[in-house]
Amino acid sequence: MNATASPYSSKAVEEANSIPLDQIDVADTKLFRSGTIGAYFDRLRREDPIHYCAKNSLYGPYWSVTRYKDIIEVETKPLIFSSEAGGVTIEDGTLALDTPMFISMDPPKHDEQRRAVSPTVSPETLAQLEGAMRQRTGEVLDGLPLNQTFNWVDRVSIELTTQMLALLFDFPWDERSKLTRWSEVASASPESGSTVVESNEARMAELGECLAYFTRLWNERINAPPKFDLVSMLAHSPATRDMTPNEYLGNLILLIVGGNDTTRNSMSGGLLALNEFPDEYRKLCEKPALVASMVPEIIRWQTPLTHMRRTALSDTTLGGKQIKKGDKVIMWYLSGNRDPDAIDQPDTFIIDRARPRQHLSFGFGIHRCMGNRLAELQIRVLWEEILKRWTKPMQIEVVGAPEATDVSIIFRGYKSLPVRINA
Repeated sequence: MNATASPYSSKAVEEANSIPLDQIDVADTKLFRSGTIGAYFDRLRREDPIHYCAKNSLYGPYWSVTRYKDIIEVETKPLIFSSEAGGVTIEDGTLALDTPMFISMDPPKHDEQRRAVSPTVSPETLAQLEGAMRQRTGEVLDGLPLNQTFNWVDRVSIELTTQMLALLFDFPWDERSKLTRWSEVASASPESGSTVVESNEARMAELGECLAYFTRLWNERINAPPKFDLVSMLAHSPATRDMTPNEYLGNLILLIVGGNDTTRNSMSGGLLALNEFPDEYRKLCEKPALVASMVPEIIRWQTPLTHMRRTALSDTTLGGKQIKKGDKVIMWYLSGNRDPDAIDQPDTFIIDRARPRQHLSFGFGIHRCMGNRLAELQIRVLWEEILKRWTKPMQIEVVGAPEATDVSIIFRGYKSLPVRINA
């Protein structure tokens, strides 16, 4: 791919433009599976940026908000567009789970619970974490095979994000792979075709095991002096220490998925993007300091979380459309991050953008991702350490087609990315 190539096939564009506008359902898993969803978002941004899907959807009627500026408007009106009234994904309930978590709360409860764990990602904490993060990243990279094909997702992306989660939770190191499994189970949607678990019953059974494990950690830490890990903070904070088991599970899943899926998929997506845009890879090798602006561009480009949902608390108007009380409103970050009215050349991966943080991958407003700086730090450290070891353009070469994670219209990620380090 080069900077001038169309990101979608002519067939995808033709199909997206030929279907009657009122029949478009951008929550159709087939569009995500085929990689043609972007062509449909392009059309909606041009012709019907606040689009109502009245029928034929697996998730019932819903509004699609596809332009950058309109997404910002929804994000900044939490008293009109609620996170609590119906959950924060297009599937009813947060992550299709009947478990409360602070991301699906409105103020003031949202603010109180978020505040309880926010010290783990403060600038001071991140500065303290960076040394250990850099050491472990170097160890992972030094253990990679040279001149042979391996799966970057398993060996690098999953391993590094799982290690960081284990540090944040002070989780038993030898059992840290459980965190990856629980993240994948929580993100799975059997109804949408995911094969991670065979049914919702099996899914909830595994998450019950997660709750039991973390309940043991809670009991250990609530009876000990406060420590600087997420479980201890939840156990000792006045805002969270009286949570029900269901609320505890909900916040655990939020923290596990937030700390795993988004960062790991950006670690894989960034390498893939550099291989698809080799001029940018050469630019990076010639000027390694560009890592700083490349990191947010990777996160924009990947958009690991495709959307967030709000529910209208009252009749209102958005972009000239009449939204009724109770309507489901979907903010498509994946579309907003490709909006040419907000982002120059949005379909091109550019590592030295003037305003690289002008993206929606972390959301906006009171629900902006709490761990955004941690995610950026992990990806920055990874690429700084890579460039210390492999300094030539395309030296880490993608040698096969990536395999996407099981069908999801919530997360964009990879199960496999075959690469070869040419040394």
